[in-house]
Order: sequence, then structure tokens, then C-alpha cells
Amino acid sequence: MIIFPNIDPVAVQIGPLAVRWYGLMYLLGFTAAWLLGRYRAGRPGSGWTPAQVDDLITLCVLGVVVGGRLGYVFFYDFPGLVRDPWLLFKVWQGGMSFHGGALGMCAVFWFFGKKTGRTFFQVADFTVPLAPLGLFAGRIGNFINAELWGKPTELPWGVVFPDPRAGSLPRHPSQLYEAGLEGLILFAILWLYSARPRPTGAVTGLFLAFYGIFRFTVEFVRIPDAQLGYLLLGWMTMGQILSLPMALLGGAIFFASKAKAARAARPPR
Repeated sequence: MIIFPNIDPVAVQIGPLAVRWYGLMYLLGFTAAWLLGRYRAGRPGSGWTPAQVDDLITLCVLGVVVGGRLGYVFFYDFPGLVRDPWLLFKVWQGGMSFHGGALGMCAVFWFFGKKTGRTFFQVADFTVPLAPLGLFAGRIGNFINAELWGKPTELPWGVVFPDPRAGSLPRHPSQLYEAGLEGLILFAILWLYSARPRPTGAVTGLFLAFYGIFRFTVEFVRIPDAQLGYLLLGWMTMGQILSLPMALLGGAIFFASKAKAARAARPPR
């Protein structure tokens, strides 16, 4: 087993101002997306300009933060919101939802598409390959915070987390599983697949399908949020309930986009 390293979640403290590693991970993720987006925009025939990438990433920051917070309080702590409506604004207490952030991004894709004369999927296909490195950084932030840990395990890489609720048993470092699957592996899949022209919507469908599959799988070894527990069939978590339709929708979008492109390529009769 591995004893959790003594990592202070506060990276820099200047008087009352505390800069946390989790916030720095978000900054790192958005910076990586911005640099990769500008790189892609600079390639011949991209149809994008660096200035458009700047505007898009700025809107994505807003979409992720607002959507992620709304998603958390509505999906994971709605009773708490009913008791205290100000909970929505108590961001210092933590709580962000990927699925809420994804819905916020959908609003950004629609708005930016209207603004620049593109379709929803044209914007989404350009953007989603930039997202996994941000997901990787966010999960590393979860690990540094010693939160969202997994079930007890006897595997040699089990980690003993300092949270009293985790006890003294080694547990699955589910944050690192997600960092590897939703972050590094998903980035490699999307970056390589999107390196060549693809049918509109195919890249977005691939992102939704693989993220949904990876998240659904890791949830089997991740402890659900204490205020929710298991919600369906005695084993399904909120993360799985949200990820399963996401994976199915992604697969449908992917195959529908491929079929549409194949029909368009057929010579007229």
C-alpha cells in the first residue's frame, strides 16, 4: 500500500489570500486547451483564427465554471440547495460536476456557433479534443485534495488517504484512474482521430462515448457522494446514471455522422 503524501492543498498563502492547487489545476487545464487550440487554428485549412480561439476559450471558462457549479448542486446536493439557496454561491466549500460543466459547454458551442456562422457540431468537434488535458489536471487536483477516493483494495497501489472518513484501509486511487482514462487516454484518442478531416459530429460523438464508458467503469471502484449513496439497483451511482446516456448518445452521434457522410459521398443515381 501507499501512504498518501503530505501535500498541502494550499499552494501559496499570502496573508488571507490562499491559492489552492485545485484552482491552479483548472488554470493549467484551460491554458493547455488555449495553447492547443491556437496550434490547431494555425494549421493550414483549419478555418479558425487564433483570435477566435481566444474568444472561445474565454467563453468555455465561463461555461465550465457556471455549469459545473449548477450541475453539482442540482445533481449531487439538491436537498442542501433547498435548505440553503446560498449554497449555489459557496464555491469555497467545493463541489463541481463534470456533467454540469458539459451542459455549460453545450450552451457555449451553440452561442459561439451562432456568433461565428458555424453549426453546433463544428464548434464542438474543434473544442472537445482540447478538453481531456483539463480533465486530467482536474483529477490530479482531486487527488491532491485527497477527495473522491475509491473503495478499499488489496492491490499494491492502494492509497491510505488522510481523510478520517476513509479510515486506515488502502483504497483505490480512483482520481488517478480517471486522470489516466478521461485525461491522457481520451486525449490521445481524440487528438489522433481529429488530426484528419472527419464527418461533422464524429469527434464529438467519440468524446461523449469514451468519456461515458470510462467514467461509468471507474465508478465501480469509486465511493459515491455520501449524501447520495447508491441510487439505482443497489449499485448505480449518480455518476453512472449521468454517464450511461452520455455514452449511448455519443455512440449514436458518431455512427449517425458516419452514415450521413457515407450517404453524401454516394454518386447520384
